[in-house]
Amino acid sequence: MPYREAWQFQELLFDKIVEIKLANRNRDEQVKTPNYLIFCEHPAVYTLGKSGTEDNLLLSKPQLDELGIEYFKTNRGGDITHHAPGQIVMYPVLDLENFFTDIHLYLRNLEEAVIRTLKEFGIESGRYPGYTGVWIHADREDARKICAMGVRCSRWVSMHGIALNVNNDLSLFNHIVPCGIRDKDVSSMQTELGNNQNMSSVIDKLAAHFAEVFEARYI
Repeated sequence: MPYREAWQFQELLFDKIVEIKLANRNRDEQVKTPNYLIFCEHPAVYTLGKSGTEDNLLLSKPQLDELGIEYFKTNRGGDITHHAPGQIVMYPVLDLENFFTDIHLYLRNLEEAVIRTLKEFGIESGRYPGYTGVWIHADREDARKICAMGVRCSRWVSMHGIALNVNNDLSLFNHIVPCGIRDKDVSSMQTELGNNQNMSSVIDKLAAHFAEVFEARYI
């Protein structure tokens, strides 16, 4: 799914949830807000978060055009990252008031769902102090990021989410300073395990672990 299309779809779901929440202010009987979990892959694209700087994009507009890579400034948090086929992008569009109202806990829960998923595939991962996302060798100086995160939350409704590197071409990260971190490499499940992974299997396990961590029901 093209990045712009996925972003617009999230905005539609976001607006739908917010509309219900605002209408609930004048209702005696509250209407339950829905929650959505979107999984997709994007054609090659670089996206910049609100706290990032364009200096971390190392290509000019003509170079981007030559490579056929799109570029977007977004309304999520975080710095610059890259999406491409072979990477699983998960966008939770949630009313966090259905779960908890704690952004720090929300980020840690997203990380936990990924950590549990990777463990099922025999990959040990964790959190690197001072940074968001999920890391390989998280307790060492040579830690490398396997999953990036960037979210937006307004009126306790979330958008954007995580990008888990599965089978994607990591060389395209060489054209940016990933997440604004200059001294850390990126990795993927394919790199760690030495072979391609079944994307559907990873998505199924990630969705199930997301449901466990958020104590939600996954059908």
